Amino acid sequence: MSATVRKKREARKKRLLQERKRRIHRRLVNLPGPERPQPMMTATNIQYELADRVQGLSAGGIGAMLLLARSTGLIGDIDANLHLLKVHRPYHESDHVLNIAFNTLAGGQRIEHLELRRNDEVYLNALGAERIPDPTTAGDFCRRFTPTDVQTLMEVFNGVRHRVWAEQPAEFFTEAFLDADGTLVATDAECKQGVDIAYDGTWGYHPLLISLANTAEPLYLVNRSGNRPSHEQADVYLDKAIDLCRQAGFLKITVRGDTDFTQTKHLDRWDDAGDVRFIFGIGAYPNLVGLAQELAEDAYSYLERPPRHQIKTVPRQQPERVKDRIVQERGFETIHLMEEWVAEFDYRPVACERNYRVVVVRKRLEVEQGQLVLLERYSYLFYITNDRTTPADEIVFLANERCDQENLIAQLKGGVKALATPVDNLVSNWAYMVMASLAWSLKAWSAMLVPVSPRHAAKHESEKRKLLRMEFATFCAAFIQMPCQIVRGGRRLIYRLLSWNPWQGVFLRLAERLHCCWLC
Repeated sequence: MSATVRKKREARKKRLLQERKRRIHRRLVNLPGPERPQPMMTATNIQYELADRVQGLSAGGIGAMLLLARSTGLIGDIDANLHLLKVHRPYHESDHVLNIAFNTLAGGQRIEHLELRRNDEVYLNALGAERIPDPTTAGDFCRRFTPTDVQTLMEVFNGVRHRVWAEQPAEFFTEAFLDADGTLVATDAECKQGVDIAYDGTWGYHPLLISLANTAEPLYLVNRSGNRPSHEQADVYLDKAIDLCRQAGFLKITVRGDTDFTQTKHLDRWDDAGDVRFIFGIGAYPNLVGLAQELAEDAYSYLERPPRHQIKTVPRQQPERVKDRIVQERGFETIHLMEEWVAEFDYRPVACERNYRVVVVRKRLEVEQGQLVLLERYSYLFYITNDRTTPADEIVFLANERCDQENLIAQLKGGVKALATPVDNLVSNWAYMVMASLAWSLKAWSAMLVPVSPRHAAKHESEKRKLLRMEFATFCAAFIQMPCQIVRGGRRLIYRLLSWNPWQGVFLRLAERLHCCWLC
């Protein structure tokens, strides 16, 4: 395509976007006027017809996801490294992997919804596919995996991450924050191999997630039996994630986890690495509580937490706290946090050969029943770290930021529906989890690859951040669920957008970059 033709097309896109934006803004402006004699929604005599020549697709953004998978080299890497099929009649390994991920992006919430996708002629045309695997074939593909194959697939995804990260500015590589946590995936099935009863009575699996907090990407997702402890295999996959970030060029790496992930027998090794900082919660054992109580009172300083939100206009009157009123009226016992204090001391865990810094948070709690104060007591939280320069309060805030991983787990569970158990054994369900979580990774890669124009740098950077932190359902509504007309012609497959939304300009910038640039 010549530069002149490309400029004309870009100018036409901008003009159409501006016209659609102006039209919708004119309709949405709330001007004073006379009272309406009837409701706003007045459509009547609604009839449905079948289109003859025009074909439409509700998930119009799926083409950009396929373009993303191709331009990053994901498709080629899967087929080159994952060998589960002896012959390709007709599907390749990448067809199966993308089929599961695209089903989620297109609105499917279960593996059975693949049947809807494969019976949608326009969806097949949009992907340039004669047909796609049905739910039974997809389940059979999951059962072909061995643990080594799942590891290979995760490493393929991480190879693509390297290429996407390489497109980021230099400040992106200042420091990587790696978070580790486990979560329970419940199932009512009685015949799934590997299910077991967890500590809280839940039957199911207990996956381990290692994620990069900078971009909320799941680097390693490991399925385990339901009765396994949270920290099992965490050191192995944290080491893999550290190596991954080190190879990508991150200057420093911070590893975080709650009290289940203290990993004391590995602390010396990580401290020796030089570029690894760890911040782990550590249990409030009697010896640690004793050390905290022995500290002089002037060793503690008041912990002042920054406000959660910055008020941009004027403070609004807070509504009545209905729950607090009910608790007081009915005389329930409740605990209130009055103040927090922070201090630090040196401590050597039994499995370590050197002392480390322990930051202690002392909480003054008030126990009330109704409006009567029953007693006052202290509670202690401990964090162990090899960082001896950062102020103690900032160590606490850094440790607390790990809680954002709970939001990622919630998205993988409730938004992406990746933490599900549609197949019959531990490894096959592990494979499904990894393939379905690719949908979230595609969202993250889309955000990181949105081009930034120097002329509008502040605006474009803000859009990238919002897109990166966007919930999965919102991302699908803004970037995927765009009605399109699918047109073939001139050796091109054209997705003709039929509606407008505020994110369409960002989407078109991303699509243009993916069409012009190959990262592999």
